[in-house]
Amino acid sequence: MEAFEAIRPEPFKAILEAALLTAREALSLDDLKKMFDGRLDNGVLRNCLETIRADWAEKGSPIELVCLASGWRFRARAEFMPYLERIYPEKPPKYSRVTLETLAIIAYRQPVTRGDIEEIRGVAVNSSAIRALEERGWIDVVGHRETPGRPALYATTRQFLDDLGLRAVSELPALETINPDWFNPSLLEPASAGVEAHDELQEQTVGTE
Repeated sequence: MEAFEAIRPEPFKAILEAALLTAREALSLDDLKKMFDGRLDNGVLRNCLETIRADWAEKGSPIELVCLASGWRFRARAEFMPYLERIYPEKPPKYSRVTLETLAIIAYRQPVTRGDIEEIRGVAVNSSAIRALEERGWIDVVGHRETPGRPALYATTRQFLDDLGLRAVSELPALETINPDWFNPSLLEPASAGVEAHDELQEQTVGTE
């Protein structure tokens, strides 16, 4: 630690800012620690990142430092996105109501099987909906239920959380706040404890890899 004890706070912050500003993707604590041979304590690193976040917020910058499921990254503040979208007009793919309902069931009830989804929706699972969500990187198979046939268990991914700007599943909006035009929230009542269990698993990896 001798070499790192000599690093003054400001140069240390500058190194982190340079890495985060030039990164194409979110950087975990392990990613950032590589710059210092992995010999920095996670707590010290987190404190420095929080200081950087506060500094950028205090000066009213249009850029903010956020912590997502995959790690830390800089991004434009939400109020500036409508203007940036005019420069980068790429539109995300539009999904059918069936696909969105399937995603919502997985997100709020995870981990779930196809049978669980069918029981909640009352109709057979559309294979194309599952495939579309897997191709987007929003859901994945996280295990198999120990029942006859060992059906696959689906859950949301860190990519899903990153795309929504969230750190964990617990940050999903409450069901009562969801627009019924998007999907039928009553399908998911009551909320499943499975979300909390899967959330703990995902939170273990936030910024620590």
